[in-house]
Amino acid sequence: MRIPPMLAVSVIVLYAFGYPLGALGVAAMSPFLLLFLRFAISGVLLLGVVRWTSRRPPTGTSLGHALVVGLLTQATQFLGCYLGLRAGVPAGVAALIIGVNPALTVLVARAVLRERLTARRALAAGLGLAAVVTACWSTVPALAHAGAGIGFTLLGLVGIAVGGVYQQRFCRDVDPLAGNAVGMLIAAVPAGALALLFGATVIDPVRGAVVLVLMVLLSSMTATTLYLRVIGLAGASGAAMLFAVIPSVSAMFAFVLLGEPVHPGAVAGLALGGAACAIAALGGRRTPAPDPEVDEPASSEPAELRSAA
Repeated sequence: MRIPPMLAVSVIVLYAFGYPLGALGVAAMSPFLLLFLRFAISGVLLLGVVRWTSRRPPTGTSLGHALVVGLLTQATQFLGCYLGLRAGVPAGVAALIIGVNPALTVLVARAVLRERLTARRALAAGLGLAAVVTACWSTVPALAHAGAGIGFTLLGLVGIAVGGVYQQRFCRDVDPLAGNAVGMLIAAVPAGALALLFGATVIDPVRGAVVLVLMVLLSSMTATTLYLRVIGLAGASGAAMLFAVIPSVSAMFAFVLLGEPVHPGAVAGLALGGAACAIAALGGRRTPAPDPEVDEPASSEPAELRSAA
């Protein structure tokens, strides 16, 4: 099953908007306090929506799997990136590293789910990687001076790639909205611990409150839920391919919100990323190797997941 165009565009725009929004947020309050409040408030609100809409929350083994996904895709990804930034990794370098997600996810899916690495999928992953490097080209020289903190950013990359594959493998029967609620709440635990460890300060309460509301509603509650939905439709590799376009779109938002100049590479990266997504979409739904011990037929996808959005 291909990703519906409106769903793909929504994920790209919301994720891209989140990066400059985060830059505004950390200028208003300490980063780990921002993440803790974002995760905790989002989780509580999402639980309320789950109860109000009578969705089925994960229980038993499914609950454990949802907790793991939250720790990987939320806590590990964002805390790793913020720890890297705190250690001196330039923001552009962090964006470049996280943008490698499409290529890494394809490799992880190949190793864990035994998905076939077709020529089309390899080409799409290669174009996706080229799109990210092109969009972030001006930051490539800074890699040599990123320092030891780059390890934290790499940890964030591993978190989102492995988390997506884990979601595909173990959480097919988990409602995306309910699973996101669980993931946000568990991610708030390590974020709160780091906020206590490094200190929690608020520099601009008004700006911080506005940014926090937008991050909760747009990034945590909407973008992440939709991304989990995309994984349910197209697999982790298909969902991760959207990250080939996100850095370029994020650069456009950074120009509007932060006044940062748009480099020609961002425009070229947008074209390459669009081509990567188009090639990946032409491949249709993922075609995993017929190994029932590792994966299940696509027809076994529960109706609850297909209907959740």
